[in-house]
Amino acid sequence: MSSSETRVEYADTLSANRGMKRKAVDQDTTLQIPVKKKLDTGPDFADNMKAQCKEEQEHIPIIKINSVCSMASPNPSPERQVCKQPKKSMASTPELKVGKKLNEGKTKQIFELVDQSGLVLVQSKDQITAGNAVRKDQMEGKAAIANKTTSCVFKLLQESGIKTAFMKQHSDTAFIAAHCEMIPIEWVCRRVATGSFLKRNPGVKEGYRFSPLKMEMFFKDDANNDPQWSEEQLLEAKFCLAGLTIGRCEVDIMNHSTVAIFEILEKAWATQNCTLVDMKIEFGVNVKTQEIVLADVIDNDSWRLWPAGDRSQQKDKQVYRDLKEVTPEAMQMVKRNFEWVSERVKLLLEPQASGRVVVLMGSTSDIAHCEKIKKACISYGIPCILRVTSAHKGPDETLRIKAEYEGDGVPTVFVAVAGRSNGLGPVMSGNTAYPVINCPPITPDWGAQDVWSSLRMPSGLGCSTILSPEATAQFAAQIFGLTNHLVWCKLRASMLNTWVSLKVADKKLQACSL
Repeated sequence: MSSSETRVEYADTLSANRGMKRKAVDQDTTLQIPVKKKLDTGPDFADNMKAQCKEEQEHIPIIKINSVCSMASPNPSPERQVCKQPKKSMASTPELKVGKKLNEGKTKQIFELVDQSGLVLVQSKDQITAGNAVRKDQMEGKAAIANKTTSCVFKLLQESGIKTAFMKQHSDTAFIAAHCEMIPIEWVCRRVATGSFLKRNPGVKEGYRFSPLKMEMFFKDDANNDPQWSEEQLLEAKFCLAGLTIGRCEVDIMNHSTVAIFEILEKAWATQNCTLVDMKIEFGVNVKTQEIVLADVIDNDSWRLWPAGDRSQQKDKQVYRDLKEVTPEAMQMVKRNFEWVSERVKLLLEPQASGRVVVLMGSTSDIAHCEKIKKACISYGIPCILRVTSAHKGPDETLRIKAEYEGDGVPTVFVAVAGRSNGLGPVMSGNTAYPVINCPPITPDWGAQDVWSSLRMPSGLGCSTILSPEATAQFAAQIFGLTNHLVWCKLRASMLNTWVSLKVADKKLQACSL
């Protein structure tokens, strides 16, 4: 057998053994077994566990259903019934035609949606696990808590501009997502050293801060405790999913995306005075578009979260991992932590500061130029107001308009759009403490000369000059992003998407050249 055939067979074997599963960012391989929940570790234990975990992929008759029930038993009956909506279910949940079960992990199930090609239903379960399910317990209400957390996190990422498989929340315990073939790698991103990283890197003290972020990847393989992989191992595996071969371009995209996603969530959690210590995510290949997207879930099993940066106040699943004994009281404490996170995560979608851009144009002939600024501002979630005033012909009116927006206390960035001799920018800058940006509409005839009226300012004036309308809006967004995390998140996602588009364009060009 040739080496290439060996690689293909190896990749096929890994793909065949691949399954949907959940793993903590770090899982100690030597968990203390709880006293009150003894595990049978006899010679048949491993075989019995495998028999329980592996389920036949039988076709299940299609039924109309509002939501799949959260399964309390690890071996549910294949004959599914229509589940009654719980009292706290989402209002007017539409019916879905749910087909066969595509996959099942420790904490969720994936179902085919018959009438919606390319989409699946992701149903959470009331189960919490640790140590590759060596420890597992039922936690009533966890499915709803996890689904709520995941839905809020994906909404934040999508509104920022990150491409994800998430489509919409369907019910209290399920959401609809694009059907993806999952890449069997867990990408771990760390800001603070703790957990298994300390065991694998003796000499590093807990609390060591990674700047830049520390990236690691782990191959999803329960039998071998999810071994750490290098980029070279991932490249040599030559995974092919939904027709896309995972090569250098795809690995780089996932690497950069992981960093951007972490930084966005880190910025968001900072508004709640919480430190995002580390996080693990997974990517999939959209079966319709062959595009790599953030997939799976991001809930309280996915990260370490320390309020006020204090490990003793941790609110994530590490509290469950650290239990010496699983008792009803201990499980209630774990549940309260999960509920705390699910309530706080909703606040991440709310802006912490307001702001606006006021564009002053010297003439309505500049309206097209100003509309471009407005459109770009709106893409960042920033309100933009257009006004007409001339600092040369009506300086008193210009200053009156300035005072109107200074007087209501809303943080404002002024943009001066004036051709020929720009008087708006200097007059505004000399009479307000708010930022002023010159964005003169350059004409082909006198533009090279006119721009000097925006560049050569008298002493004591600090207005900047940007010729591009889109870049002007971006600069205003960067100012507001200092205090508004939602604007900052859009800027960070835009940086990522620009980088990815260049990477993909280069790959296509290389393919054409070859």
